[in-house]
Amino acid sequence: MHETALSANGISVKDGWLRVLGIDPAAAGPTGYGIVETDGRRCRMLHYGALKVASKRQKECAGAVLQDVHARVCGLIEEFSPDAMAVESVFTALNMRTALRLAEVRGVILLAAAQHGVVVHSYAPREVKASVAGYGHASKRQMQLMIRALLSMNETPEPADAADALAVALCHLQMEQARRRFGLPDENARAKPRAAISSTSLPNEIRLGGATRGGPPRILSTR
Repeated sequence: MHETALSANGISVKDGWLRVLGIDPAAAGPTGYGIVETDGRRCRMLHYGALKVASKRQKECAGAVLQDVHARVCGLIEEFSPDAMAVESVFTALNMRTALRLAEVRGVILLAAAQHGVVVHSYAPREVKASVAGYGHASKRQMQLMIRALLSMNETPEPADAADALAVALCHLQMEQARRRFGLPDENARAKPRAAISSTSLPNEIRLGGATRGGPPRILSTR
């Protein structure tokens, strides 16, 4: 199992921050994840990375990908205690085989959330791109650059799967802004933030920034 991740150790979480774990599930490539939080005025990245299961392990165990993705998501939930999880939905234009494999990965992600009592919100790929980049057909590189700018990151988030996960998290925060501003009902039970957040101050009005501290991405290998 190979994992690329950038952490922001040493950042204290104060009351009033709404934390979201974004997940970009993958059928074959790395599954990206990213954690973003906001206090209603600004937004910051806490952690991001991508998990790719080695082909050798996949050959040894048919359910290796599902097992490792489930374990990683559970670990992230236990470590960062997100208030909500945002997951990219299955792209309907995929072929049947790829769509089924992607659905399996999403299934274990939803299972991990349910086991830890975390509310899950799903967003279509084009919805995420339009929300973050202003264009529903933005390229991966464009998304990476937008995420870097919006979160005032010192480096462009790599790999692209991790940037996509951060984008999903930001998309959810923008949707929360719209729900709170216009009093729209939430399809899911609304996540409870650590403290009350102003109904008119989530992303778009947030001064996105406050880049987190952390060293260069590290590669973890487990066999």
